[in-house]
Amino acid sequence: MKKHFFYLPVILICLPLFIHAQKSKLISGPWAGNVELRTAMIWLEVSADVKKVAVEYYDTSNITSKKNVAYKGEFGKPFNPIKLELNDLEFGTTYQYSVLLDGKKITFPFETRFTTKDLWQYRKPAPDFSFLTGSCAYFNETKFDRPGKSYGGDSSIFETMVKTPANFNIWLGDNWYYREVDYSSVWGLKYRASHDRAIPILQKFMASMPQYAIWDDHDFGPNDAGKNYIFKNESRTIFNDYWLNPNSGENNEGIYTMFNYGDVDFFLLDDRFFRSDVKMPDSINNLTNEDKAYFGKKQLDWLKNNLLFSKATFKIIVTGNQVLNPINNYECVEHYPKEYNDLIGFLTNQKINGVVFLTGDRHHSEVIEMPRPNAYPLYDITVSPLTSGVGKVSGKELDNPFRVANTLIEAQNFGKISFFGSKGNRTMKVDFIDKNGANLGSWFVEEGKLKVQN
Repeated sequence: MKKHFFYLPVILICLPLFIHAQKSKLISGPWAGNVELRTAMIWLEVSADVKKVAVEYYDTSNITSKKNVAYKGEFGKPFNPIKLELNDLEFGTTYQYSVLLDGKKITFPFETRFTTKDLWQYRKPAPDFSFLTGSCAYFNETKFDRPGKSYGGDSSIFETMVKTPANFNIWLGDNWYYREVDYSSVWGLKYRASHDRAIPILQKFMASMPQYAIWDDHDFGPNDAGKNYIFKNESRTIFNDYWLNPNSGENNEGIYTMFNYGDVDFFLLDDRFFRSDVKMPDSINNLTNEDKAYFGKKQLDWLKNNLLFSKATFKIIVTGNQVLNPINNYECVEHYPKEYNDLIGFLTNQKINGVVFLTGDRHHSEVIEMPRPNAYPLYDITVSPLTSGVGKVSGKELDNPFRVANTLIEAQNFGKISFFGSKGNRTMKVDFIDKNGANLGSWFVEEGKLKVQN
């Protein structure tokens, strides 16, 4: 009996240590993304000592449907982001999943489940749905931050986002911030992506809904960087390692892609990989400088063809910087007149209906309206910042005539964008929400207001 009494306290003491050791093998995650009708992906990052990773999953209405998929890739690297693909799923079905590291199941203080898209086409009306969105998420790391007041603010906004019902989230760029100690080496870039993704407050939010993303300068490389950045190819690889977008550019260039939800198509653009420095002249000898690129010819051709192909009620063009704001003194597509005129001219000449731009970067939120002769006005919805410092408008932008009245938000905020209504009468509504869940302002546009009148 003495032996039993001796070992029981030891077991009780060691059990929490064993559980902690299992969890310490998990750096961040898991979360489900790129969730389609019959497929989904699971993302997580593990420590270098992990030798086996598997995901066990089942239809929540039929626990006997349990399946298991094992990761077949390489282990033991300094950074180990992992993706596992789940196939042969049922549409419109909720799945529960578990993570096994070296054969041991990891427990989490949040749900790990996802729901596949419903097959509504030719069967029922387009579903009403909503998504969350925002840009500029700076997470403080004191020894590498600049001296003075911390640039990153309160991260509790992600707790509020978890509590806000939505079908998915779109990150609008500057999703983490490379510092001087990061962007001078590939190891530094990997360190920042891994470090910031592992922030504890992010874990529940990432797992709460599918995540899509674009990038802007700070999660691409140095401030305002473009095609000049020497590690742009490596940065692209890191972006792809830490996100679950459907695909990424063409011919291993850029990160642009698209996805669909309900009767809405989302075009996720790359505003960095092909981009010329803004100081590149617009013209040479009074001729348009054909070499000054923003999106680049390849990406613009891709976008134009997909817009022509799209039959979606709303076509949301997502990019890191504002597109339409002519009073913006910072980065803006409008400052690249060749490609700006090309894109706007294409939308007008081809009579593309339902186009709305969704952007970040500015550290404040607003809706910009750009009138067009003989066409519906174009709108640019900017949502920023999530946790970074707030940038208040100044100078000419204080009374920007292109800003929709009562849409300027100068506070940490995220957007909830909803689509609802019957066929032919769909509405897109934007709510700007602060870190405490308060609604700071709303704006909406009806389907009929985004149609070319014949």
